[in-house]
Amino acid sequence: QLQAYGGGLVQAGVSLRLSCAASGLTFSMYNMGWFRQAAGKEREFVAAISWSGVSTYYADSVKGRFTISRDNAKNTVYLQMSSLKPEDTAVYYCARDRAGRSSLDRAPLRYDYWGQGTLVTVSS
Repeated sequence: QLQAYGGGLVQAGVSLRLSCAASGLTFSMYNMGWFRQAAGKEREFVAAISWSGVSTYYADSVKGRFTISRDNAKNTVYLQMSSLKPEDTAVYYCARDRAGRSSLDRAPLRYDYWGQGTLVTVSS
């Protein structure tokens, strides 16, 4: 399973780091992704990272503000979020790419295991 944590209520402009710990599933050989879902909206892609951590891919809306990283020794993927905006408010989910070590992808259907989500609320 995947366990996401680190969310909370913050003011605009600050930074926050989300973590997602994997247990009971193979982690190090799979690309990983972060998605988010705001109230009343569809789930959207945020960022993805290759199994090795070498390659990353970001949604335009977070590029330059968010950084995805991973520590395979700890079976954990991170999302460092900076310069947070009210429009970043959402439940954030981590997910494992079913394709393993293929090219990074933003489609939710590419991901098989999902964490339970952690709520990030950014106040103005």
